[in-house]
Amino acid sequence: MIVGMNHFTVVAEDRQKTLDFYVGLLGLTVGPRPDLGFPGAWLYAGGTQAVLHMYFDRPMPPTGSGLIDHMAFTARDLKAVKARFDASATKYELRRQAGGGTWQLFCHDPSGAKVELDFDASESL
Repeated sequence: MIVGMNHFTVVAEDRQKTLDFYVGLLGLTVGPRPDLGFPGAWLYAGGTQAVLHMYFDRPMPPTGSGLIDHMAFTARDLKAVKARFDASATKYELRRQAGGGTWQLFCHDPSGAKVELDFDASESL
């Protein structure tokens, strides 16, 4: 019945810091969004499908409200991405997945959402 993932939605406490993280640091682009009657943004990853929706006017949900543990994106150019994180002093954890060797970079957005970037095992530092 399910054929794929459409998008994730994050609640952003700080509009600019959150856009700086997802657009400036991770390289997503702000794209078309219908007028939904409240402030937000739709972010795209090089295509016609918005992969991340953001709300700017909603209170943070209470803990224990069924939150997703993290969101994961397929990424490229591990060396350059690591350099961007280091230059911005953004905290992260980088490790290789057991078995397949996929590189996984874990970090948190400005509102505390956990983000995973997955890089092909063939990439090197």
